[in-house]
Amino acid sequence: MSGILTIIEERQSARGPFDPKRSIAEHDLGQIPEAARWAPTAHSMQNFEIIVVDDRKQLEAIGRIRSQISETFLRENFQQMSFSEEELRRKKVGVLASMFPPSWRRADATPDDADAMTHSFLGTALQQTPVLLIVIFDSTKRAPASEGDVLGIMSLGCVMENMWLMAESLGIGFHILSALSGESAEQQLQSILSIPSHMKVGFACRLGYVTARTSTYIRVRRDLKDFVHHNHFGDRGS
Repeated sequence: MSGILTIIEERQSARGPFDPKRSIAEHDLGQIPEAARWAPTAHSMQNFEIIVVDDRKQLEAIGRIRSQISETFLRENFQQMSFSEEELRRKKVGVLASMFPPSWRRADATPDDADAMTHSFLGTALQQTPVLLIVIFDSTKRAPASEGDVLGIMSLGCVMENMWLMAESLGIGFHILSALSGESAEQQLQSILSIPSHMKVGFACRLGYVTARTSTYIRVRRDLKDFVHHNHFGDRGS
C-alpha cells in the first residue's frame, strides 16, 4: 500500500523536454491503455477510445494546430498564480507564476498576447514527443440521469489518473496538453486524425522520457486538517 502512495505523491506533470530519440518500449506503452481499461466508469459504460499517435508526420501536423486561449481562461488562471515561493507555500493551493510564459502572467493579458506563445509551445513540445495519446468519448451517450454527463466526465478523470499513475510507475513522463481540448483545436484534430464529429476530445497527453529535470517546481497541498471534517462539516475532529 505504501508503494501506491509513493507513486501518487511523486506523480507530476512532465513539462520539460522529452528525448525525441528515445522510444517507449512496446510493452511499456501497452501498459498505459491497459491501466485505462481497468479505470472505474459510470455504469461500466467505458465511454472512451484512445488514439495512439507516433507517426512523425501526424505529430508535426498536430503541432501546427492553432489553439485559441480565451480571455476567461487567462483571467481565471491569473487568479490561481502565486508570484513567489513564499506566497505559494502560504496559500497551499494554486501554481507558481514562473511556470507560465510571461504573456500569461499579467492581469491585463489578452488572447492575442497568449496565442503566439501557445502555438510555439505546442509545436516545440510535439517535436520532442515520441508518442501522443488522444482520449476521446462519444458525446451522444451519457451516464443514466447524469445532467451534463457529470458522471461520464468523472469517469474520464479516472481514466486519466490510471494512465498517469501507470506512466509514473514506469518512469515515463506524462504531460496533459490542454491546448488540444478547445473547440477550435478539437475540430482541427478531428480532421487530422479522422475522428467522427460526434466523438469529442476528453484529453490529450504526450509521453516520453525527460532529458533532464532542469528544475523541480514546487508542489503544494493542503494539510489533512484543512479539508477533513469529522461527522459534521466544520468539526475537524482528531
